[in-house]
Order: sequence, then structure tokens, then C-alpha cells
Amino acid sequence: MRRRLSRQSSFTSVSSATSLASQIPPSLSDANLPLPKLIIFDLDYTLWPFWVDTHVTPPLKPNATRSLATDRHGEEYSFYSDVPQILQLLPKAAPGAIKLGVASRTHAPNLARDLLKMLHLPPAQEGDKSRRALDVFDAGLEIYPGSKLRHIEMLQRRTGIQFEDMLFFDDESRNKETESLGITMRLVRDGVCWAEIEKGVEDWRKRKGFRKGGALNGA
Repeated sequence: MRRRLSRQSSFTSVSSATSLASQIPPSLSDANLPLPKLIIFDLDYTLWPFWVDTHVTPPLKPNATRSLATDRHGEEYSFYSDVPQILQLLPKAAPGAIKLGVASRTHAPNLARDLLKMLHLPPAQEGDKSRRALDVFDAGLEIYPGSKLRHIEMLQRRTGIQFEDMLFFDDESRNKETESLGITMRLVRDGVCWAEIEKGVEDWRKRKGFRKGGALNGA
């Protein structure tokens, strides 16, 4: 069944009075607990609330702040509301230790890439500049039709990161097959938000055998 197209509000910049660290959930900044080395995101209904290959009609035009884009029919497209901040701050939970990647099954890969170039993330803190969403995915983009197994395998080859050190967010239960590789997949139904990120990291830690306090289960 076709899902209803959701509209998203424009992002706002992070308050300069709020420290960057305070915006990262405590469960992600606990030095006693590990974090995934690679966090992978699907796009459609995971980072944004639409199917790019069926909902979006090019050409696209960004608004003044590049927080959303409008297509030929005047429909507006952007990320789920928490996503811009998540993409900015997640790598800062463990600087230099977390990479981000994309694994998306779509028949409009060029349009998906164009949208990632067009949508900008707000500054994470005072003095920062906004940047293209495309630029945060330092592990690379796997955007094309086919099994997500191939997408994940290609990301592994590119980064050299072990499958068990990966966490994958996706909205389709069929993509649970990727766990056969050794990764952890978090199934999301209403898009990625901070609560889903925390639950995903908790799932990954459990799969790795960690619990609160930093000890291995059974140790």
C-alpha cells in the first residue's frame, strides 16, 4: 500500500547557548560503552518521509536555507525533523571513530544523490558552517536497485570495517537478511529520530555482548 507523503518543517540552527556535547544523548557519550564504527542509513522512509523514485518529480529547487527542496509540482521534500542534527552530531559522539554511510534500494539513484547535495545541514554550533548532507557520509553511498546484502558488502570493502562493527537503520523488514553478514539492523517504522538511534545502539551493544557498566555479558 502506498504510504502517505509527509511534510516536514524547516530545520533551525542549534542554540549557541547550548553546548554541543549536551545535545548527544548520554547513552551515546558513555565512555565505558562502545559505539559502532560504521552507522548506515537507508534513505526512503528512514532519513526522509517519501520514496524518491515515485514521489519526487524533477527538477528540484532548494529553498533559501537549503533545508528543503521543491519539485516540479510544488511538493516540498526534506528530512525527518531529527535527522539534520543526528547527521551532524553522531560522528562527534566519538570523534574520528564513527563513519556514516548510505544503503538505499531505489530506481532513481541520481535524483537521490541530487537531493542529498541540495539539502544542507544546519551548523552544529556557533562558528560552524552549514554543509551538504551528502558530505557527512564519509563511508560512501550505495544507492541502486538490488539486495541490501550487496550494498552492505560494498561498504565493508570500501571501509575495511568488520560487519559486526556496523549498525544499519532501515524501514523494511525484508532487509533483516543483512544480519546474516554479522551486522545489526534496527527496523524503524516512523523514520530515524534520536530515540531510534539510542535503541539501535543498544541493540548493537547487546549483539556484541555488552551491557550497562561496560562489562561483557557473562563476564
